[in-house]
Amino acid sequence: METSYSYIPILILFLVAAGFVGFTIVATHLLGPSRKTDEKLENFESGIEKVGNARQPFAIKYFLVAILFVLFDVEVIFFYPYAANFKALGWEGFAAVVTFIGLFLVMYMYARKKGAFRWEK
Repeated sequence: METSYSYIPILILFLVAAGFVGFTIVATHLLGPSRKTDEKLENFESGIEKVGNARQPFAIKYFLVAILFVLFDVEVIFFYPYAANFKALGWEGFAAVVTFIGLFLVMYMYARKKGAFRWEK
């Protein structure tokens, strides 16, 4: 019974936060300017004038490189916990990291053999 009362401050915090968000949205909608002109509705990208259609399709190669970057980048992040605790992990941790590096290299060689890193074919 006593533990359920300990969650009341958290509930109050969530209610206050939700009330603040709702109040802010309504206030900016009611108090903000609402004149829509052609210049305001035009897309703006870093001060560069738009050229052509923004709906041009990207080559699939761009997405493949982006996905490979994210995959390999996330895998490298897993080395940091090992580096911080390598003494405590001992030989079992070392074997796990060597296995991880081996799999990492196999994936890299597979992607390289398939030509995923060649920008132009």
